[in-house]
Amino acid sequence: MTEPHMLDRPRSPLTTRPLLGLTVLAVEDSRFASEALRLMCLRSGARLRRADSLRAADRHLRVYRPSVMIVDPGLPDGSGLDLIARLAVVRPRIPVILGMSGDPGRAAAARQAGADGFLVKPLVRLAEFQQALLRHLPPDRCPSGPYPLSQERITPDPLAYRDDLDHVRAVLAARPGGAALAYAAQFLAGVAQAAGDPGLAQAAGGLAGHGAEAGLAHVLGLIEARLAERAAI
Repeated sequence: MTEPHMLDRPRSPLTTRPLLGLTVLAVEDSRFASEALRLMCLRSGARLRRADSLRAADRHLRVYRPSVMIVDPGLPDGSGLDLIARLAVVRPRIPVILGMSGDPGRAAAARQAGADGFLVKPLVRLAEFQQALLRHLPPDRCPSGPYPLSQERITPDPLAYRDDLDHVRAVLAARPGGAALAYAAQFLAGVAQAAGDPGLAQAAGGLAGHGAEAGLAHVLGLIEARLAERAAI
């Protein structure tokens, strides 16, 4: 991996913006989840950069070294766990590496790969996000004294959910099989769960299991119905 350089000098954190000066690279293919991260970083003083695939993450890492990496294990071009394992042994090491998924059961695998911690989607509470990062940062990158715990709850723009549905509709319309179908089912189940859409999440959860034409048609019909409901989305 080419040695990256820092883009700017980090600024000292403030009690009202405890992550000020940090650059967070989120390797996350969902726009809905990325929008939640963007809002949390904005409220906390951090800068968010996003990569939607392993290939995009490598492009970012050739240019700069982030303060924090947040990696979704399920990515369109491979496993985020492999990226975590690779980053965990690079020296100098990225200060904080976190896994992130809508499946809490993936926390153990992320930590085994080398992650410092794990975030469960959907991300809702700002204070929990801030504390998850701060508990792994060196003392000189944390506020020097007590800071208030925000009670703010983050609500991503529903249009980001629409973008995710548009994306997975295009993937499923191509009638994928094998690994591509499994990825699409996992992606859709995750974003539907995060967006509070249990009906679609349940339908997506069974998609990879049978993969029949009727099952694909059913899920595509649900997606089309939600995209048509502009007011609800």
